[in-house]
Amino acid sequence: MRCQPFTDSQVYNWTKIKQSCLLCAEMADTAHPLCSACEGELPWLGGHCNVCALPLPATGLTCGACLKRPPNFTRVEAAWRYAFPVDSLITRFKHQAQWPMGRLLVELLSHHLQHAFAEGLPRPDLLLPVPLGRKRLRSRGFNQAGMLADWLGNSLQLPVQDRWLLRPQEGARQQELDAAARKRNLRQAFALTPTAAVRDRHVAVIDDVLTTGATAEALSRLLLKAGAKRVDVYCLARTPKPGD
Repeated sequence: MRCQPFTDSQVYNWTKIKQSCLLCAEMADTAHPLCSACEGELPWLGGHCNVCALPLPATGLTCGACLKRPPNFTRVEAAWRYAFPVDSLITRFKHQAQWPMGRLLVELLSHHLQHAFAEGLPRPDLLLPVPLGRKRLRSRGFNQAGMLADWLGNSLQLPVQDRWLLRPQEGARQQELDAAARKRNLRQAFALTPTAAVRDRHVAVIDDVLTTGATAEALSRLLLKAGAKRVDVYCLARTPKPGD
């Protein structure tokens, strides 16, 4: 039985010349199913930490947490702050299986990354989606990070390895825990398959949202220990600090 849906046969026809905006239902005037007015109102990330992408008041800064204890990943790339309406689009994609929402966000993230590559961000050798445990995968029916990685890999022409990372241990849902509990919850949660060839390779971990960075840190530590030369994290959105 294949839990992961076939991403090359989505119900939304992306080849249509005339498309409706997925946010306001007006006729889209861009190359995506999104009108330019709604695109301009998305919560674009703006100023952020050069390492973990935490939203900051200005560009070119590094947050205090990354200065005090540099993470194992080299850089996080995200297109938006986790705020309305991006948070709603991600929820509809992730928890209601409305795949066109995720596909739209990936197309925009792809443009963001292509610009970053043109500005000097090193291209990774391959993409690795954050894995789901078997119980969570059966319940949801698909791994949202796997779908994002497949779409992004196709757009950026980068290989995707969706079976190298495993999650043999399932704890509580990360969304239900505070920062300290998230770190404890992820101890020994992830593993690499014996055939995972990450040594001397630059890899990018794919996820939907980065909140505390605990998942990204745990996976980056695992990959570097296995010999990866660099680990970046690509995600749709970055959660700001509470109260920001």
